[in-house]
Amino acid sequence: MKASTVLILSLLGGAALGQAADLPSFRHVTIDDKVSIGYGIAIADMNADKKPDIVLCDARNIAWYQNPSWKKHIIVENLTQRDHVCIAVRDIDGDGRAEIAAGAQWNPGETTDTAKSGAVFYLIPPADRTQKWTPVQLHHEPTTHRMRWFEAPNGSFDLVVLPLHGRGNRANKGEGVRTLAYHVPADPKQAWKTTLVDDTLHASHNFDVAQWDRDKADEMLLSGVEGSFLLKRGKDNSWSRQQISINPTGEVRQGRGSGGANFVTAIEPMHGTQLSIYTRDKGKSNWVRNIIDESLDQGHALATGDFMGTGADQIVAGWRGTQRTGKVGVKFYYPTDKARTKWKSMLVDDNQMATEDIRAADLNADGKLDIIAAGRASNNLKIYFNE
Repeated sequence: MKASTVLILSLLGGAALGQAADLPSFRHVTIDDKVSIGYGIAIADMNADKKPDIVLCDARNIAWYQNPSWKKHIIVENLTQRDHVCIAVRDIDGDGRAEIAAGAQWNPGETTDTAKSGAVFYLIPPADRTQKWTPVQLHHEPTTHRMRWFEAPNGSFDLVVLPLHGRGNRANKGEGVRTLAYHVPADPKQAWKTTLVDDTLHASHNFDVAQWDRDKADEMLLSGVEGSFLLKRGKDNSWSRQQISINPTGEVRQGRGSGGANFVTAIEPMHGTQLSIYTRDKGKSNWVRNIIDESLDQGHALATGDFMGTGADQIVAGWRGTQRTGKVGVKFYYPTDKARTKWKSMLVDDNQMATEDIRAADLNADGKLDIIAAGRASNNLKIYFNE
């Protein structure tokens, strides 16, 4: 481990909710201080030891960090001439070990030429997963940017890949972003069939795997210039969608409120300044927006989870810009009233994390969610242990 410090979080305001549950404090542990950009993080068990490991997509390599030593194992290097940009990591075959897909050839300015922009790979693991994996290149759209594994109604898993732009786009105009579902063949080295999930959005920066109605299949939260949408998949693999917001959105995540009610949180617009929450009264169809922070600078990372043990989720957001305050960082947001309409925040990291991506997971099996973040300009990968 590179460094370990303890930060007792300083409140930015009083917390009525704190009377019922203590606000968390986080111990900082830097597990890599030589990160190039840290485009994406995933948390999954890589070696079937029932411990969640950390997987990092960096510019020139993809690696996993083994829990609890956090020893770094390189999975692949230099898949393409340009940067790697995203990963999808999940156990899709039930053997207790995660499978990995990767996106690369990051070139957002080239929206037409598939040789110069975008790439999608499935990575085949060796018997010893600490050694290099074998990439299998798949069909792709230009500007490959985000990917996730989604469980289908029949229990199988599809790789869903989200480009940033539609083909030929200029200034977010033109064809919509072609979000594709890749269906895993029996032999992953053979051709993968794809089906269209959505092609209506522009500048679609991120999406989230959601469990909206608690059935087996995953739902999707998808965002772009046109706003945020909930997508549900039918048994015939077609997707229906419902609009949640009309505000241009960069990051979007699902959260659970009081009584298990769903809410949506978003950083708006792309690389934006605002953190919003969308809630809906029971039996009503319209979503109500509540802006809880307008001080972010290039907000770029978002996670939800019950860090406080209250039975409902709080929010973590990170930013990477310095023009507004001169500092980068990570904040923790918590409600202060039972209706969850009033929120306060406290700093988790003050100017040591130029946040590119962030995740929440219980890494040490103590029953408390921890925070994992990767920093672009800060060139680091950190764990914030919830103690």
